[in-house]
Amino acid sequence: MDRRKVPKNLIYEMVNSKPIYYRNYKKVLKGELPPEAVVGSGYVQWKLISIILQALFRSLDMNRYEIATNEAGFLLAPGTYRALDIAIFEKEKLREYEEKNYAGYVKVPPEVIIEVDTKADLSNFENDTFSYVKEKVEDLLNAGVKKIIWFFTGSRQVLIAKKEERDWILSDWNKDVEIINGIVVNVSHLLDK
Repeated sequence: MDRRKVPKNLIYEMVNSKPIYYRNYKKVLKGELPPEAVVGSGYVQWKLISIILQALFRSLDMNRYEIATNEAGFLLAPGTYRALDIAIFEKEKLREYEEKNYAGYVKVPPEVIIEVDTKADLSNFENDTFSYVKEKVEDLLNAGVKKIIWFFTGSRQVLIAKKEERDWILSDWNKDVEIINGIVVNVSHLLDK
């Protein structure tokens, strides 16, 4: 499909100046869905993000860290940006953005990124979800992110990838997951509450 015909509001991410569209963007183009239907989060996704954020706000040192959410934009390189469900930044590294009232995507890598599922159209990825997740995680780690935690609601699993560790961990999400600095969440228990 000619990307010039696709409105910018249907682009989820850009990689090497090539767009990754929102899932079901073609239905928007055909008039079958409004744009809001493809950019919004489903119940389980927003519920999970909400309870993770609650745990972080209760325990994280907010004098040292900043939490970004709502598909926060992270510019990895010219022509490449990624949308982040939850990102934890060191506040000191964000000072220049605050001082300049910077309105664009940040170029500073977060310490930790937490993703829940994806809103990306996966039709151009060889193995659908895994190919997309692998590419995004590798991009983020190579850009300086120290840790990525990715929750999958369908399979009830969590992927943990760390910059300094070659092997990634995939486990059931009923196990404790350390987010940062000893802050642990168990999403299965949190969802049960």
